[in-house]
Amino acid sequence: MIYDVAIVGAGIVGAAVAYRLRQAWPEVRLAVLEKEPQPATHQTGRNSGVIHSGIYYKPGSLKAILCAKGREQLYAFANAEGIPHERCGKLIVAVNESELPRLEALYERGLQNQIPGIQKLKAADIPLYEPECRGEGAIYVPVTGIIDYRATTERLLSLSRADTFYDSCVKSLEFKEGRYLIYTPREKVEAAYLIGCAGLQADRLARLDHLRPPLRIVPFRGDYYELSPASRWKVRNLIYPLPHPTYPVLGVHLTRMIDGSVEAGPNAVFAWAREIYHRAGFSLQDTWDALTFRGTWRFFYKHWREGLAEYQRAFSKHLFWESVRRLVPSIRKEELHPARVGIRALALTPDGSFWDDFYFVSTERSLHVLNAPSPAATAALALAEEILKKAFATWRFSSPVPITGL
Repeated sequence: MIYDVAIVGAGIVGAAVAYRLRQAWPEVRLAVLEKEPQPATHQTGRNSGVIHSGIYYKPGSLKAILCAKGREQLYAFANAEGIPHERCGKLIVAVNESELPRLEALYERGLQNQIPGIQKLKAADIPLYEPECRGEGAIYVPVTGIIDYRATTERLLSLSRADTFYDSCVKSLEFKEGRYLIYTPREKVEAAYLIGCAGLQADRLARLDHLRPPLRIVPFRGDYYELSPASRWKVRNLIYPLPHPTYPVLGVHLTRMIDGSVEAGPNAVFAWAREIYHRAGFSLQDTWDALTFRGTWRFFYKHWREGLAEYQRAFSKHLFWESVRRLVPSIRKEELHPARVGIRALALTPDGSFWDDFYFVSTERSLHVLNAPSPAATAALALAEEILKKAFATWRFSSPVPITGL
């Protein structure tokens, strides 16, 4: 069979594209290729499980627009499909007086982004929302939630009715006689159009498509700890610090997961492998690709102090605990237990800047999501609409597609 569209990557973004495409074009011949034996194996299944509000993002940016739209679409989808989720709200806390101006600036940004129901809290108000949390001030964000992103991805794929090929790592691409020939170790898949949603491998897939993207994916590892079951009561919902003003992290935060457990983390350190999930993970190819890219070294130079502090915390439970107890002083070090590891795809430019929004590269018959940072999972359904609009703009599908209906 020659498919109309092949999607590479069965994380939540690829699954959402497949779902939206099926809605727009019910008769589409659709394939999804995933190199792992199951969906949502990497960033989708290893994040904090948070439905983000959009408060952090630059007003008018694609991230801000798609997060706000996608957040409500995701809640509606989860309600309709019975996906475990909760609109629980979160606190963003200024732990000392010096952080209050940044808290005020973030609150103003939240107003600009029209985040529903946000409230400024004084120090005395914080325990009304999180009894064990302490700070000089906070922002309460009621529209933030938690969800099972793995279950969401599986449901999206099921509803897409795509032919899904697992254990199918794309090794090469060839465009010949008006269609893509997609070669994996198991099969050859033919499709008229290709959409790449490859996450941590996005830049490599684009290069297989003979593109020369200006961004390089550099992996950053995030380590998590879990609160002991007896201490979970100390965190009702979500407690975040103020994000770092220059380093691309939200900081170590406390998150109640959809199963009732409570996680602390993540930190953010350079990873020596894109997809090996332990602290000593190493891949020669991944390390070579990162360290032969000048943007990586320029990023290190710009942020060496923050990076050193993150590495120290990554290998010191005491320092990690110190970050946690800034938010909830009653948490004891022995109540923290090592948990999972996640890896984030940080898209760097040659000058060492991180690209802080969605980024796409394309040919006449393909479109690659080169950068899908947080809030990509929250925004997945809205992001999928954006991806398909871009694809439809570059190629006239053989079947009419109601773009306005997306």
